[in-house]
Amino acid sequence: MTSGLDRRSVLTSLGALGVMGCSPQTPPKPAEQPARPTVAADPIDFSGIEARNGGRLGFVALNTATGRSVEWRGGERFVYCSTFKMYLAAATLIRIQAGQEQADRMVPITRADMINHAPVTEPAVGSSLSVDRLMQAIVEVSDNPGANLLLKAGGGLGAMQDFYRSLGDDTTRVDRFEPEMNRLDGDKDTILPAQSVKNLQRLFLNTDSPLTAASKDKVLGWMFASPTGANRLKAGVPAGWRVAHKTGTGGYGPTNDIGILYPPAGKPVVVAAYYHATRATSEEANDAVIAEATRASLKALGHD
Repeated sequence: MTSGLDRRSVLTSLGALGVMGCSPQTPPKPAEQPARPTVAADPIDFSGIEARNGGRLGFVALNTATGRSVEWRGGERFVYCSTFKMYLAAATLIRIQAGQEQADRMVPITRADMINHAPVTEPAVGSSLSVDRLMQAIVEVSDNPGANLLLKAGGGLGAMQDFYRSLGDDTTRVDRFEPEMNRLDGDKDTILPAQSVKNLQRLFLNTDSPLTAASKDKVLGWMFASPTGANRLKAGVPAGWRVAHKTGTGGYGPTNDIGILYPPAGKPVVVAAYYHATRATSEEANDAVIAEATRASLKALGHD
């Protein structure tokens, strides 16, 4: 679910969405990485960030050039909110590759499908949108009805959890549709930051990715084009870096951002940031926590 600053930035960008979707900047080709385990993560101390801001931060960053990573609460569970929509688009593309779905299949959009935050699907009520347009909508601007439609088309919640398992992810939970998935309820709809980094690496950088090169480019293009979360990962990278990412936000504090950070030269850094802030903190402060953690992690990994 997208809210607050994310939503404001989304709404101001909707006029340009069609242009962005049709002609995104060509993303840099992801550097292919061998399917090998990375070295053990180095600890990084974000206790000071948590003490100043409250809440609980899960953060993992992997430098794919060296295999070195830094980790804070990487093995703890965090509700993932809309970060899952990038994974849903990837799962849908894998079905398209297998001939189980068609990118140009038109999906009817009805008033009954509508829930909060529907910047692309609500204007289409009474007509249809293609599967490809729905994937773009959920990644770029986090359209909630679009996510539910694609989840149902892909076989439901169990099939989505099977997708994670196919990546070697035995821990991520898939329990509810939008918007209920954003509510804290034990381990429901949660992910481990360290596992999210492994999933991103497997999908976009490893030679054993289930995505074709064309599918990788498509998802990365949407992630680069997304206008959300300008003050999260994007605000923490040095000048000249590019960020392919997907945000997730809960109205009661959760503030997330996951993605691949591309330096001007060399191999990328894979990052998963999940911040369970308190209700008392502002959206601006929550975003700043992720930006601060990103800067500190990149410095620890040799990127000043």
